[in-house]
Amino acid sequence: MAPVYKVALIQLHPKPLQPVQNYEKSAAFIRDAATNGCHLAVLPEYHLTSWAPDQQGFKDACADALPYLQRYQNLAKELHICIVPGTIMESDGDALQNIAYFISSDGQIAARYQKKNLWHPERRHLVSSAHEPHTAFDTPLGRVGLLICWDLAFPEAFRELIADGAQIICIPTFWTMRDVSDEGYALNPDGEALFLNSTVVARTFENTCAIVFVNAGGPAEKGDDTNFAGLSQVGVPHRGSLGRLGRAEGMSIVDLDLDVLRVAEENYKVREDMQAEGWHYAYTRIRDESKL
Repeated sequence: MAPVYKVALIQLHPKPLQPVQNYEKSAAFIRDAATNGCHLAVLPEYHLTSWAPDQQGFKDACADALPYLQRYQNLAKELHICIVPGTIMESDGDALQNIAYFISSDGQIAARYQKKNLWHPERRHLVSSAHEPHTAFDTPLGRVGLLICWDLAFPEAFRELIADGAQIICIPTFWTMRDVSDEGYALNPDGEALFLNSTVVARTFENTCAIVFVNAGGPAEKGDDTNFAGLSQVGVPHRGSLGRLGRAEGMSIVDLDLDVLRVAEENYKVREDMQAEGWHYAYTRIRDESKL
């Protein structure tokens, strides 16, 4: 029998430029997740600072964010829980890098991933990982991959991770309902929710994988209108979306049964086809570096 893991989706409402307050709230959620027996806790993109690049002090707040990585490592070791601490901003000269980490339950960093596909407003502030390959890595939960937010829109990223053996793909995200033009919003005010709910599940079927999608949420106060999309969820083939949250801040705990992935692969044989010598999309993978 394949293992069943408890996954905590921590849909934080990050306060702009308030890393101390945001970390303390995140740590409280993670402690609660550990108390409930979770093996993995995942936070949203920009969870320490929110996305506020035009506010004075944004770069300074980002510069102060890196020490929190060590705090999350200590927390993971103390609680014996794996943590994806959303994304942590790091400086690269005058630009910033948007980095996701996977911290194992012993406090060690299993992987570091720099966001590759930047949403177009981000390109004035961030640098991409560009041509670096997407790679999977080993964890206490099996082989895992990391993507960030807008990477969700690129099936090529998933294919590269699946080719490297990933079974679980974690995607910290900062996605709102108004990330489109007024014209696009007028076509469907719920369009971004449609995008997220459809794409997360579609990617699981396409790749016989599980997706842990964790987005930022809106204010927790009842009745508050918010542009935050939320909708954090675990997507798996056959079963669809598990533990999906609404748009407000909160936490959802999901039992992730990896046996579902075995059933999906036996039915769809996506990985088997990708490994076959005659796979007709083989040119999308670099097999022989001497031919570059």
